[in-house]
Amino acid sequence: MVKVKILFYSAFGHVWRMAEAVAQGAREESVDVQLFQVPELLSDQALQKSGSRAARLQFASIPIATEDDLRDADAIIVGSPTRFGNMCAQMRNFLDGTSRLWLSGALVGCVGAAFTCSATQHGGQEVTLQSIHASLLHHGMVLCGLPFTEEKLLTTSEISGGCPLGPTSIAGPDGTREPSPAELALCASLGRRVAALTKQLRA
Repeated sequence: MVKVKILFYSAFGHVWRMAEAVAQGAREESVDVQLFQVPELLSDQALQKSGSRAARLQFASIPIATEDDLRDADAIIVGSPTRFGNMCAQMRNFLDGTSRLWLSGALVGCVGAAFTCSATQHGGQEVTLQSIHASLLHHGMVLCGLPFTEEKLLTTSEISGGCPLGPTSIAGPDGTREPSPAELALCASLGRRVAALTKQLRA
């Protein structure tokens, strides 16, 4: 069975909720879906001070990824919050540690995709997705995004994330805005598209 691995980091739960929606969409294509979070780099004290420690307890049961967890993947979908127009340090640190996979070519031909969340509507979402894409391309992966046939990419009736590079969400400057139904629908669509494309390539 096709194996889709979803790799994410979430500080306050927004990217985790998006990851769950991506997983839901992928499962509709009858593939094996596994969620992993990347290791935390901040101390418990720092997490407590920022307020994210309590938020992260919501998804504490999701396993912490290792490099070997990706070795048998047919597709990898990466989710990270935006940090000054780049992926977060936790995701960058994890991907930097996948050199053995790169040296062996283990991920060449795998399908790759990305999603992100930022505080503001123009908070560097597209360049964050590009930063993730660059790492996936260095592994020889085949990228999958969202076409403009996705109606929710064209909405002007509400504030919403999403672009051809992948699903996005806007948390708001204070982090209180949750991913909207339209944004979660784009996440599910990405999951379906990645799973369907992977099945075609593996056929």
